[in-house]
Formats: sequence, structure tokens, C-alpha cells
Amino acid sequence: QVQLVESGGGLVLPGGSLRLSCAASGLTFSNNAMGWFRQAPGKEREFVAFMSWSGGHTYYADSAKGRFTISKDNAKNTVYLQMNSLKPEDTAVYYCAVRGGVYRYIDAGQYNYWGQGTQVTVSS
Repeated sequence: QVQLVESGGGLVLPGGSLRLSCAASGLTFSNNAMGWFRQAPGKEREFVAFMSWSGGHTYYADSAKGRFTISKDNAKNTVYLQMNSLKPEDTAVYYCAVRGGVYRYIDAGQYNYWGQGTQVTVSS
């Protein structure tokens, strides 16, 4: 059974940083593509960041470029999202997602497995 567990969310001041983690069991990250998404109250879930199965290709939403970095540790079967220079508009529940395949996947409907989400609140 595949399970993804996010952690690392919390309350942070504007301009601050957080690192989200997503630990997987039941699958091997080295064989799967990974994505981070977020959903703010009253809004649809939106793409944030993507990493290919090899780790050699990453892709970011315009809102995340230059501020967020996706990475993974295959030995720990964990994917990370480092978020810097956080803004109030980054406030949302953040989800990690996993799927097999060799392409770039930025649509939530393309992912098979999801974590439960972790709340990120950016506020003074």
C-alpha cells in the first residue's frame, strides 16, 4: 500500500522559509515522478513544482520560480520542497503527489498517489 506523509508546514512570517518533506512508503521514489501542489481556501488545487523520476528535470510554476526548490533523497524515499521568501499568497495546504512515467506532469489529475497535506500559513 502506497502512503505519502507530508510534514514541515507551519506559521511563518513574510520573507521567511520553510522546508516541506514528503516521506513515501510502498513505492520507490527513484522510479517515480513527483510533484508538489497547493490549495488555498476557496481555490482549486494548483501545481507548484515537479521533479522527474531521475531527478534530472525540474519544473516550477511561475509563482514558485526563484523561491522554491524541489529535491529528493532516494535513500530516504523522501521528496522536499524548500520555500524561501514566502509571501502571504503562498498560504495554502501543500500536497505531494507521485506517479510513474517519464514525462513532465503538472496537472493534478495525472497523479496516482497523494499525501494528506500540510498547512503553510504566511502571516505577520
